[in-house]
Amino acid sequence: MLQVLDPPAVRRWSWLAAETLGRAREEIDALNVFPVPDGDTGTNLHLTMLSAAEALDGLPGDADAATTWRTLAQGALLGARGNSGVIVSQALRGLAEVLRTAEGGGADLGRGLARAAELARGAVERPVEGTLLSVLGAAASAVRDLSGDLASVAARAAQEARAALRRTPDQLEVLSRNGVVDAGAAGLTLILESLAAVVTGSYAERPDVPAPVRRVVPGPEEPHRPEGHPGYEVMYLLDAGDEAVETLRGELDALGDSLVVVGGDGLWNVHVHVEDAGAAIEAALRAGGRPHRIRVTYLAGSGRTHPAAGGRGVVAVAAGPALGEVFERSGAVVVRREPGSSPSLAAVLAAIRGAGTEVVVLPNDSGAREVAAAAAEIAREEGLAVSVLPTRASVQGLAALAVHDPLRRFDDDVVAMTEAAAHTRHGHVWVADREVMTSAGLIRPGAVLGVIDGDAALVGADLVETALEVVGRMVSSSSELVTLLEGADAPAGLAQAVQDRLAETRPDIEVVRYGGGQGGYPLLVGVE
Repeated sequence: MLQVLDPPAVRRWSWLAAETLGRAREEIDALNVFPVPDGDTGTNLHLTMLSAAEALDGLPGDADAATTWRTLAQGALLGARGNSGVIVSQALRGLAEVLRTAEGGGADLGRGLARAAELARGAVERPVEGTLLSVLGAAASAVRDLSGDLASVAARAAQEARAALRRTPDQLEVLSRNGVVDAGAAGLTLILESLAAVVTGSYAERPDVPAPVRRVVPGPEEPHRPEGHPGYEVMYLLDAGDEAVETLRGELDALGDSLVVVGGDGLWNVHVHVEDAGAAIEAALRAGGRPHRIRVTYLAGSGRTHPAAGGRGVVAVAAGPALGEVFERSGAVVVRREPGSSPSLAAVLAAIRGAGTEVVVLPNDSGAREVAAAAAEIAREEGLAVSVLPTRASVQGLAALAVHDPLRRFDDDVVAMTEAAAHTRHGHVWVADREVMTSAGLIRPGAVLGVIDGDAALVGADLVETALEVVGRMVSSSSELVTLLEGADAPAGLAQAVQDRLAETRPDIEVVRYGGGQGGYPLLVGVE
């Protein structure tokens, strides 16, 4: 038996829990009737623990306790799936807070479980008894003041979890009506039983799965489905401070239910059930956060269809009306945005819905990519085929659109457009209106900054000369096409000067000029 829960034991526990949940996955999925009967709780818990275990595998063998526990909690946070998976990730964070600086004995585990129960309950906006929270709370209370070695504490916590699991139908009416215990609580029980097995040494390489308790009572043939329940599960990671998260909690609580927000130190995992998936994502943007790794699931199943017209379409995000006209002339459905801002999710989603049943989205800006990805997730749940290309600049979007062929297979068209964008270098020049420190040096007002592929490349005093230098650095012996987009405030002759220089030095390169009309950047450059 182990005397302390050391790093090697934590690794064994994480993998045993993940494997045990994997074998019990289908049975736990079948128990899933609350908060919605979507039949994926076992799968979500398995994937959450698997993410934590795989994160630990990336550590060196001699990693200390602080690093091990921190990595376990972070891996679970990043890989958390579903309502129960997000709550379990917060419980692991609570354990980590205590055990990363403790010896890992019985008393330490008791304190860790108490902190786990506290953080898990605090993460849920409207806690409900008869769930994972009740079972975790019961296990933590049973060992809070228990004086004993690590094995006795771990075993007692697992035993009390199993007993509390049996009580869940008496605490939550929907469980009793359907004759089941809570699915999330069943998964947590297996996690705690796996911990006890590792500590006591009572597990084999492939142990039997302790089956989650199913309480057989008369019930409806179909799981209970609350009327008017929100139709989408929305999850995303969020880069934000504590103040922004508190603002977001209030807004999401008004939009839907099953709200769980976990994390800290600037990184959060957000879960909510809502009618309007787009509003849940836009709420994060309004709060000042940056959502990413967005997942949207239609809770009533994946068979929803959308009445969009058939065919292939392309949606392009454009900064300003003139640039939008360039994309429209090339055949795209355009979503316009103000320079320096991101488009609204509602606008991108509406454009996708109206573009066809197979849609390629060109965000053409790093800031617009997350919004485009979120809109694509929602559209896919509605039955549309959507692919978001990683275009970071308008010139890359134009290059992709130039090779678009609606008669090709959708996947082949996406590949061709992606390759065209990837082979297009992008650059621009900017006249500084404020003092800025860049990797190319300090930029003072009036100086000209040349940017190539997103990196500050040079600082000049003359706009035309800087533009010529930027283009000169971008072209190579294999370059075939240069695209120039003149900005709204570009001085007369800027693009012409670049075209004339290329005619002298590289007459083999084709040059295409557009009046892009973009604000802020006198000249955008693409090189293919």
